[in-house]
Amino acid sequence: MTASDLVDDSPGQPAPPRSLIVTVYGLYAREVGGWISVSTLIRLLAELDVDAPAVRSSISRLKRREILVAERRDGRAGYALSPYARAVLETGDRRIFERNDATDEGWVVAVFSVPESERQHRHQLRSRLAWLGFGTVSSGVWIAPAHALDDTRDHLLRHGLDQYVDLFRADYVAFGDPAEQVGRWWDLEALQKLYDDFVTEFTPMADRWSGAGRSRRSEQEAFIDYVHVLTAWRRLPYLDPGLPGTLLPATWSGTTAADLFSTLRQALAEPAHEFARRLLDESP
Repeated sequence: MTASDLVDDSPGQPAPPRSLIVTVYGLYAREVGGWISVSTLIRLLAELDVDAPAVRSSISRLKRREILVAERRDGRAGYALSPYARAVLETGDRRIFERNDATDEGWVVAVFSVPESERQHRHQLRSRLAWLGFGTVSSGVWIAPAHALDDTRDHLLRHGLDQYVDLFRADYVAFGDPAEQVGRWWDLEALQKLYDDFVTEFTPMADRWSGAGRSRRSEQEAFIDYVHVLTAWRRLPYLDPGLPGTLLPATWSGTTAADLFSTLRQALAEPAHEFARRLLDESP
């Protein structure tokens, strides 16, 4: 399993059931021991218009990817997050929920070479670097803002990939404009479109939950909306390297999208939690 398995659905497309399941586990399972019974998971996903066969099929796929582990508790069948999935979600929490104003503190450069006989590690390494926010300078030289250094070092050590990589702190000194170079290292146009699409899709939801309209909404509706908006949002921080504003296009809508998600989170997280917790407490 690679870290990207937790966010492997195609951006801009409707979230598949497995992604909704990962969101539900990330939000609610960890606070109750990381385990949810199959029957309760089916009840939760039914609120999201996912039927039982689709839930069971998605669980099987997540089990094959070593994201979920089958486990019986008190005679009930259920699934727990694997230790690795827990670690990935904990790292992801910082990317998804914490907003940091990126500053121009230089770069971290990863230079790697993997023997052809171990090319599966090459794919794994590239996937993990991409998940950590790295862009591609050349086939064996990847780059990210300096704030990615600690997570990168820890991640590569944890998964035994450090033997293939040298990490450097660096400054860009010549021979181009860094604001132009980042457009070669990352596909900022594609990311900009994803942010624009997020704003277009979820601004009406924010309008429904604003002002007096919020008091007319139920905890059930909050749960449905929050799982959907978080599933859509959590893809984006993994694609966004967190560049300082001086290197971003003038039309950059990432900040607008982040503000929108923050507004929706403030409105939805608490009532959604109450609804989910009630179903978890009522599980047979």
